[in-house]
Amino acid sequence: MTLWEKLRPYGMVAPAVIIFSLFFIYPIFYMMYLSLFDWNFVSPTKSFVGMQNFKDLLAEPDFRQVLANTTLYTLMTVTLTTGLALLLALWLNRKSMFHGFVQGAIFSPHIISLVSISLLWSWLMDPEYGLLNWVIGLFGFGKLEWLSHPSTSLVSLVIVAVWKGLGYNALVFIAGLQSIPPDIYEAASLDRSKPWTTFRKLTLPMLSPSIFFLAVINMIGSFQVFETIAIMTQGGPVNSTNTLVYYIYQYGFRFFKIGYASAAGVILLAIVGVLTILYFNLLSKRVHYR
Repeated sequence: MTLWEKLRPYGMVAPAVIIFSLFFIYPIFYMMYLSLFDWNFVSPTKSFVGMQNFKDLLAEPDFRQVLANTTLYTLMTVTLTTGLALLLALWLNRKSMFHGFVQGAIFSPHIISLVSISLLWSWLMDPEYGLLNWVIGLFGFGKLEWLSHPSTSLVSLVIVAVWKGLGYNALVFIAGLQSIPPDIYEAASLDRSKPWTTFRKLTLPMLSPSIFFLAVINMIGSFQVFETIAIMTQGGPVNSTNTLVYYIYQYGFRFFKIGYASAAGVILLAIVGVLTILYFNLLSKRVHYR
């Protein structure tokens, strides 16, 4: 084997490795480096403060509320999106023109930009002229301040996230359902298995790879929410919809506290990393690969 034949595989993957290192690995380590300094993004000098940025973050009540908002948003979004998508997939897992049309309709929000979706839902949730308040008014309910009241603002953002992600999650589940061998259900029917028992003992275990995959990516995506908050609420009212990524943006690019924002970014990275490891260690044991 010539030297070129030995080096060719490394040469083929080198561009991808270089790009990944330059735009993903290097920024992570540089963020960790900046979290140890006090820097205003303009001055050429950086003041080393060690772990002071982390101490200030953990002592800040607003940051603790941001953590609580992010956790609640993630729990609601992941649970509702995954659960509703599974129910929708069970209904849509049929070969007909109508069900095919519905599949395409519910998938369409996934390919629309979050900026457009955020603007659309801002109009729908307008307290005076929005369509949602008009609809609930037909049933005798009063107007809701969807985005301008602390009790409903975070739930409103969850509704937007679920609406956007429902179609993609449902199609993943439909693909999982269609990959289950039909003879398994035939054997269950011969054994006179009840529908709920068949679903719990056969369908759910066979769908466990899809459930595991969607749980992980939905969790990571929920922690990274930014566009809907930036357009629809800007973290308000009274910090009720502020989440970690938007909090980092505020302190980094509005207040120019780069070290403080970098420390928050390190905490976000640690939280997502720990949760992902827990997901793999706990949930992967329940995944059944065929």
